[in-house]
Amino acid sequence: MQPLLSVGNLSIGFGAGEPVVRDVSFQVNPGETLALVGESGSGKTVTCRAVLRILPRAARIHSGTVRLNGSNGVQELTTLSERQMRNVRGNTISMIFQEPMRSLSPLHRIGNQVSEVLWLHGRTREAAARKEVLECFERVGFPDPERAYKSYPFELSGGMRQRAMIAMAMVAKPDLLIADEPTTALDVTTQAQVLGLMKELQRDTGMAMILVTHDLGVVANMAEQVVVMHKGQVMESGAAEPLLRSPAHAYTQQLFDAAPAIPANPVNAPELPLDDLILQMKSVSKTYSMRAGKSWKAETKIHACRGVDFSLQRGKTLAIVGESGSGKTTAARIALGAELPDEGGEVLFRATSQSNPIGVHHMSRAARTAFQREAQMVFQDPYSSLSPRMRILDALVEPLDIHGIGSKLERRDQAADMLRLVGLDPDMLQRYPHAFSGGQRQRLSIARALMLDPSLLVCDEPTSALDVSVQEQILQLLEDIRDRKNLSYLFISHDLAVVARIADEVAVMRAGLVVEQAPPDTLFHNPKHPYTKALIAAQPEPDIDRPIDLKLVALGAGSPESWPDHFRFSDTEIPSLVQVEPGHKVRCHV
Repeated sequence: MQPLLSVGNLSIGFGAGEPVVRDVSFQVNPGETLALVGESGSGKTVTCRAVLRILPRAARIHSGTVRLNGSNGVQELTTLSERQMRNVRGNTISMIFQEPMRSLSPLHRIGNQVSEVLWLHGRTREAAARKEVLECFERVGFPDPERAYKSYPFELSGGMRQRAMIAMAMVAKPDLLIADEPTTALDVTTQAQVLGLMKELQRDTGMAMILVTHDLGVVANMAEQVVVMHKGQVMESGAAEPLLRSPAHAYTQQLFDAAPAIPANPVNAPELPLDDLILQMKSVSKTYSMRAGKSWKAETKIHACRGVDFSLQRGKTLAIVGESGSGKTTAARIALGAELPDEGGEVLFRATSQSNPIGVHHMSRAARTAFQREAQMVFQDPYSSLSPRMRILDALVEPLDIHGIGSKLERRDQAADMLRLVGLDPDMLQRYPHAFSGGQRQRLSIARALMLDPSLLVCDEPTSALDVSVQEQILQLLEDIRDRKNLSYLFISHDLAVVARIADEVAVMRAGLVVEQAPPDTLFHNPKHPYTKALIAAQPEPDIDRPIDLKLVALGAGSPESWPDHFRFSDTEIPSLVQVEPGHKVRCHV
């Protein structure tokens, strides 16, 4: 079989420096999936961008060939004119980018941006394009395709924006799809459905795919060929099955060892006492009003949270798990006082074991300032949470400046101490964020959140954008800091393997409701709710003999009205959260 794409001895450098990609070679056959695997900085994305000739200005191809054997015959992509390349991009070869917020225009509606692919390449007229795009939106998992079509990027969650990027790449049915970490920002059920969709499209269209990922579980479910890269070079390559069963290179084995997994043998954890609660959320609901597109239509009510009750024990970790749009981040923002709950909801916080609980949303200015010192947040995206115009020293001491804590020298010393705490060198204080890797930036975000010595840390997907080895380091860091400083964590994640490791209690959310809550060992080894079962079934494992069960995922991740009668709910009929065993609650009809 003639390969669709052949990359031979490709070397890429920046400026006058040494090549960052050296002598990389691989081939992709029609209908085949090739996985490029490696950590951040290994050269995976630069290699794929070189195929489409969308490298940064400072980058240049030192040597090598990139040949495409498409409908126009064999083309050497490195020598095509820019005009010819424009016909290749999006039409013959499409790419899904990792950071959808940077790739989508904030000024245009999602539907128009996706339709543009069809307009530019003369595929169809506007009305027909709209129909195709809506069908594609439905296939990539948008619960309301019409609403998504009319939305702007800032109106969608991170996971929803990534679905829009996937739809944009797939709508033209290209010969080759380059997917750069396409499921990093997605919850596991959506990830499983999107991976299944990609496989289905491959069967239907014969599309080939280059999958850039650090998740070996995704590789095991998707790839026929694997290329492992490290520091710009190919460490190991070959057919997926023998490579995953018995990796030959030490670096590949390290990736396997660092991959998180749900423990196979449950340990019965004692039920957490409720005698020293740092945070309580009582009957918290949040409803948003969305204006209709027509002036005569009524506003649409969106229930982000409905009747949420949480209790977080001091020094422990409560994890909130669920898909994009389930209400996880909204609940966290309400807990921090950044959002007001609907009438009847209450959030109580106790700074110390001896202090009286205070209402987070009924504070005086002085009390709120004190609360903000005690409760801090680590954000999901380490790239956008630090100002690119501020040196690390300035970013770290800014909270101390705002609260008027310490002298200039004391603040600098504390910043240096905090860098040591998160495993970085104090000599890095004068650098800017762009000089750091993703894992280092996340460490800096944690350091900044700890500068005020808080007692509560809200971690919103702190490891989702990181590769497995860096993720392992960040989780170890968070555990060490929690135990050393007796911190309490409200930990938001869609990665069950991460949650199984760090959490003392897990709450599963769906459609704004907590559908199941229990300690991780109970929840992962005796799940009751169909959505919890779908989350566990959708967790990709680096085992080629244990593929994702898409039928079980589809059953639990489908509409709540399609669940078994015992668990079914609708907008008008919502069952209660019932305790089925000590410490284990399930939302079901009694």
